[in-house]
Amino acid sequence: MDAQLKAISRAGIAEAIAKAELYRYLNEPEEAESICRDILAVDSGHQLARRLLGLSITDQFTGYAGDRYSEAAEIFENLRDPYERSYYTGLLHERRAKVQLRSGYSAHILLPLIEDAMRHFAEAEKIRPPGNDDSILRWNRCVRLLQSQPDFRVERDAVPQAAEDSPPTDIRLKRAR
Repeated sequence: MDAQLKAISRAGIAEAIAKAELYRYLNEPEEAESICRDILAVDSGHQLARRLLGLSITDQFTGYAGDRYSEAAEIFENLRDPYERSYYTGLLHERRAKVQLRSGYSAHILLPLIEDAMRHFAEAEKIRPPGNDDSILRWNRCVRLLQSQPDFRVERDAVPQAAEDSPPTDIRLKRAR
């Protein structure tokens, strides 16, 4: 048997999008990803398929090195709409932080990811379509996440340093005679 990928028809794209969304709702992101790749093989500029592909990849995050964070980032960075680019990049950072938190990373290490997510959500909020409060909802979720984890509240550079722990500032070398 010749195992080659087959192209879907352009007429079948709308139905394929509906199936990709359904598989995401059923928590089967690999199937959704496969469908999105089939759509993009026929219409490489299809923005909804790109967005769903990026989301399907983030749905598969485990918090470990095998996560395809860079691939999802590239997909979201190449969305045409500036709002979607900011919003979904923020969502990428938020999802990465949350899954790494669940997999055991210390919250204070993940703070920059949450801050990046919030920065992107703030950018998206400024240019959001009327009536679209998604970026605000995500911002609020990040705030609640920060409030729920005591380690997120560790102030940077708050650890006092004793004088004897500081590097010497005046080093005088003695010559060997």
